[in-house]
Amino acid sequence: MSTTALPSYEDAIARYEPVIGLETHVELGTQTKMFCGCPTVFGAEPNTQVCPVCLGLPGALPVSNRAAIEATIRIGLALNCDIASWCRMARKNYFYPDMPKNFQTSQYDEPLCVDGYVDVEIDGETVRIEIERVHLEEDTGKSLHVGGATGRIHGATESLVDYNRAGIPLVEIVTKPVPGIGARAPEVAKAYVTELRDIIRSLNVSDVRMEQGSMRCDVNTSLNLPGEEWGTRTETKNVNSLRSVERAVRSEIIRQAMLLNDGIRIFQETRHFQETTGDTRPGRSKETATDYRYFPEPDLVPMAPDPAWVAELKAALPELPSVKRARLAEEWGISAIDMQSVVNAGAIELIEETIAAGTSAAGARKWWMGELARRANEAGVELAEVGATPAQVAQLQGLVDAGKLNDKLARQVLEGVVAGEGDPAAVIAARGLGVVSDTGALTAAVDAAIAENPDIAAKIRDGKLAAAGALVGAVMKTTRGQADAKTVRDLILSRLGAA
Repeated sequence: MSTTALPSYEDAIARYEPVIGLETHVELGTQTKMFCGCPTVFGAEPNTQVCPVCLGLPGALPVSNRAAIEATIRIGLALNCDIASWCRMARKNYFYPDMPKNFQTSQYDEPLCVDGYVDVEIDGETVRIEIERVHLEEDTGKSLHVGGATGRIHGATESLVDYNRAGIPLVEIVTKPVPGIGARAPEVAKAYVTELRDIIRSLNVSDVRMEQGSMRCDVNTSLNLPGEEWGTRTETKNVNSLRSVERAVRSEIIRQAMLLNDGIRIFQETRHFQETTGDTRPGRSKETATDYRYFPEPDLVPMAPDPAWVAELKAALPELPSVKRARLAEEWGISAIDMQSVVNAGAIELIEETIAAGTSAAGARKWWMGELARRANEAGVELAEVGATPAQVAQLQGLVDAGKLNDKLARQVLEGVVAGEGDPAAVIAARGLGVVSDTGALTAAVDAAIAENPDIAAKIRDGKLAAAGALVGAVMKTTRGQADAKTVRDLILSRLGAA
């Protein structure tokens, strides 16, 4: 147990050098499981999508899913990997309640894809993340611990197991260690997982919904003194949001620095990230490959992808996110740095969909990267979860463009949209918002402003038209910002004979 307080992140980074590595699991969106014909639909009643094969019953023989193999090869190609000309499955032995066979059919020393890379942009600088391997395996079942306060096994009164997920095709993407990134380690980790998610989504091989578990990230972190060997790593398991990936790396750097400052040894172990507190808690000591006792799967034939087939798959890859970003930056008329800000905010698809709903690129960017990004940050949620849809944002900007809202009123309308009060038109009607441009309705307010500010009115009569801005402001205040500023200015100049 440490006897000192947690150091600041800045102090930890000033003394130690972090090394990170990421292992990302992606459930493939195939119609059936990896080795049987059971469906893979998310959310079905527990234990209704199972058969003798995925339950591991005696005598049941697996058959490999060609669509899963193809999807894995496409992922490997998109990650600049070499595709094996021959590989095979292996049995990875470990004994958990959610492993119906008491082993996982996976790949060990002969993965399907090796030696790739992903480039991410951090503050205008390219950081290359090298990929060690992309291999194919099957997912486990899911344990549910009930009767306790935390949803974990400790304190639970009973545990239930749902095997629906057991056997779903799972791709594991493992990076090589990433040293030399210093204080940017948490940011690099988040940027990599973001880029990986976008690449896989572009391939249409998985929905990569982290909140549903179809994309899960294990974050490895270690610290060492400058010039010394890399330290012992810990593995934070099943981190399920982009924001949490960044927080998990930062938290683990601080925790390990505290222990090392006290001369306490770091043990190789798995840890669990706590969303509520932002720290990690211990799991179990980390097994090695020897502990898993890998051996070749005797019930499956090896895989030998035809090079011609691999070439066809490579030629048919869609536009990848990095290429798409460069194209969109040009179409939207923004710099690469501005586009990186859009990516960091998770706004690229939201802006695209808003433009498709009928507004300009500038209008879409203004709201998603401005008011909505601010609200998302304040609420601690992803931008897509802030409470407004692209269609609603497009409607809002359309009302601004038509002169029915000014920016101040539009922000009030957006507040109602985010609060769940309906589309912009419904919020305007319910809150009595909207620009007033009727000259008859504004004349009284204009006359009152002139009467209350005779000195300013005199200046305008003498030809100093810039002074009209003060009277416009007075009218806007009287009308709670709902007056059309141009109409008000025209009325003021007309009433004072300066038009």
